Amino acid sequence: MTKLRSIPLFVILLCAPTLVRAAAAPVRVNVGAASVSSSMLSLWAAQEQGIFAKHGVEAQLILIRGGSTLVASLLTGEIQAAFTSGVSVLGAAAQGVDVKMLTSISSRVSWKLIASPQIKKAEELRGKRFGVQSIVGSTWMYAMLALEQLGLEPKRDNISLLPIGDPVTIGHALEAGRIDAAVLDPTLSQRLTSKGFSQLVDLAKTNATFPGLGVGVTRAYLDQHAITIEKLVTALTEGLVFVQQPANKPITLKILMKHLRINDPSVAENGYQDHLLTLNRKPYPSLDGLRNAQRLMAQQNPKIAALKVEDLVDARFVRRLDESGFIDRLYGGRR
Repeated sequence: MTKLRSIPLFVILLCAPTLVRAAAAPVRVNVGAASVSSSMLSLWAAQEQGIFAKHGVEAQLILIRGGSTLVASLLTGEIQAAFTSGVSVLGAAAQGVDVKMLTSISSRVSWKLIASPQIKKAEELRGKRFGVQSIVGSTWMYAMLALEQLGLEPKRDNISLLPIGDPVTIGHALEAGRIDAAVLDPTLSQRLTSKGFSQLVDLAKTNATFPGLGVGVTRAYLDQHAITIEKLVTALTEGLVFVQQPANKPITLKILMKHLRINDPSVAENGYQDHLLTLNRKPYPSLDGLRNAQRLMAQQNPKIAALKVEDLVDARFVRRLDESGFIDRLYGGRR
């Protein structure tokens, strides 16, 4: 019979810190995003303020331009989560991909239709060039929503929707005269209107709903890594609260200016205030926003009309945080 050897106490004591660190090692999660805009603010804050690390997540933020490419990266495993809009989730579902939307930072749009200085009226947009990131992407959707507000229709009014690049690139193209109009986030819009460009629609002042950016994951990853996802959702929820807290405003503005490469504090301030107008207090996925996006996307892809949007969301993690009082405590106990 083999005699078991006891391990000296000093060895256990020496190894204990290593064992504790191993048990508490953060989980690595690659989080993809399709573009750079002020809508990314809560994600940037969670990363730069150590909120991910606080909740045991080592988050690697990866820019993967275009919603369809972003979803494809989920399937290949290059990323484990996408910070994406319901547009990408709807598009993926129409192709048979099982992707779930877990959160949404907003259910309304704060972006604005900005046009060249010489364009002052809606009818002057007929025959003009609109910049978007991709056809049937979020920027395309914002453009369609803005044109609806003006009673315009791209095909009937000979309006060209041209894939240009991410919102920053679109803004530069508009400024350089390569396009005539675009729908841009509040901060980029403010930068251009301060230079004399025309603002024709402010979507924040309309009743247009939209499934704003949030966490999207595949069903397979959700089933296998629920604990990791719970940590991720918790961190991103805290990031969302962080950017809305008045005490954090100076830090938040610095983050915004750095990522959008803005030098004028007044531009950042105005863009930030507009962004706040549409943020959700609690990041539940927006079913009304998904339905509105579905309505517009079905014009390009009839398969999308047949989707049941309720099957595309999973709000259990946000609900758990809400019902536990965690979110209200982040706001200082105020509901």
